[in-house]
Amino acid sequence: MFTVELPYPPSINHYWRRVGYRTLISREGRKFRDRVVAILAARRLVPMTGPLKLEVDFFPPDCRRRDIDNAQKALFDALQHGGVYVDDSQIMDLRARKRRPKPPGIVRVTIRPIEEDGDDD
Repeated sequence: MFTVELPYPPSINHYWRRVGYRTLISREGRKFRDRVVAILAARRLVPMTGPLKLEVDFFPPDCRRRDIDNAQKALFDALQHGGVYVDDSQIMDLRARKRRPKPPGIVRVTIRPIEEDGDDD
């Protein structure tokens, strides 16, 4: 099992930018990903393999209306880029909860492997 607190991710609406015919990660998206990678690098992780279960608690920075599904893609990509798992397609079980605001906004992520022959269904 692995638990970490990370900065609040940008909305998917602000994560991608079109530049001509290309789609790129925005400056805000790259900054978020770099912060997550730095936090995870300090833990010297070995990427998890196999199916995973994630529990994510989103503590937004303020009371503005936010959809937690818009924050998930940036978070999952940053976790992959930071070496927590090989690919976010390994996520087989996901629980996401939006909590009360906690400035400047954080996300608490707990990841555990799913035992293939266990009762994790």
